[in-house]
Amino acid sequence: MESQPLQPEALLLSTAEESPQAAEAAPPPPPSPIKWHEATVSSGDNLTLIFSRFNLGAATVAELLAIDKRHDKLLHKLRIGQKLQLATNEGALLSLHYRISPLVTAKFERNDADKFDYQKIEREHDIQTTFAAATIEESLYKSGVAAGLSDNLIMELANLFGWDIDFALDIRKGDQFIVHYEELYLDGNKVRDGQIIAAEFTNRSHKYQAFRHLTSNGDAQYFDAEGQSMRKAFLRSPVDFRRISSRFQPERYHPVLGVKRPHRGVDYAAATGTPIKAAGDGKVLFVGKKGGYGNTVILQHGGQFTTLYGHMSRFKRGLRKGERVSQGEIIGYVGSTGLATGPHLHYEFRVNGTHKNPLTVKFPDAEPIEPRYRSTFLAQATRLQTLLERYQQSQLALND
Repeated sequence: MESQPLQPEALLLSTAEESPQAAEAAPPPPPSPIKWHEATVSSGDNLTLIFSRFNLGAATVAELLAIDKRHDKLLHKLRIGQKLQLATNEGALLSLHYRISPLVTAKFERNDADKFDYQKIEREHDIQTTFAAATIEESLYKSGVAAGLSDNLIMELANLFGWDIDFALDIRKGDQFIVHYEELYLDGNKVRDGQIIAAEFTNRSHKYQAFRHLTSNGDAQYFDAEGQSMRKAFLRSPVDFRRISSRFQPERYHPVLGVKRPHRGVDYAAATGTPIKAAGDGKVLFVGKKGGYGNTVILQHGGQFTTLYGHMSRFKRGLRKGERVSQGEIIGYVGSTGLATGPHLHYEFRVNGTHKNPLTVKFPDAEPIEPRYRSTFLAQATRLQTLLERYQQSQLALND
């Protein structure tokens, strides 16, 4: 029997039966997987170089740096050995994680608007408190290390009492300290030291005490047992120096000019390039060359006080007359410009235009604790004084 040719209707029917009209459309292809990469910062690295290794363009770098500049500027100052985690998809950056410390990570995350959001995430950690004490034999630093204090905690202790004690000049063998401080733990392991809670320093038989007050946003401020701020209006020394090469004297033989003339300041010998800090909050009255002073900055602090910083090698970049500066802010660097025989800072302190000895002048106090917090703070300070006394007694008992 001969086969019959297919009619057009049959072709249509056959095609209809084979066509998946009633079936669902084929699913779209799965999205490309997100890829995570890790980069370790090497010497000479910057964000552009790191991103080029992962074929990420300059536009992404510029966007991240602009965001970073408005926040913590972490990406502007990458440190060798730091690790960056990057999430990419089809050549685009989705996330950048920068581990600041074991506790804190900065995150840049691409949002639905195709922009980056920034946030700092802090891991939950435990806080424990402890004590340390020592009698100074050679230096605060060596005694602090022997007592188990970290470098940061030793510096914090020195800064805490630095308005009352000049740690380069005033420290003597036999001085003592006690410090009550926090330790931060993560997963049962100590990560780092936290803040000082209370401290006591005995210098030349004079006892100084400081107690922490936490502000509403968690910042630490320190006051004595009467609620007076440990922070004074002026730093005792505006530079980390090796020695005092010349003191405040009514008459001194000038080593360059070869004549006797008053020395109305203090000369702090230090290496060229050592940072010089503003002694107090103020306004720049003068910045430039000033005769024998060489490169000089003069600051005005309110109506009564001015400070002068001479022989600088250079000024802080962009420092201008009329600019406001904060206490401790770097304003320039040690040098030997002008009439100077070697690198040092010449520092003058004037009250109503009259020169005063920077080493002995009595500085005005900063503001005391706010009245609304005073009663609570005083009760807390009394409790902390008791803890310091008990710890000191326990140490004496151990040494008997």
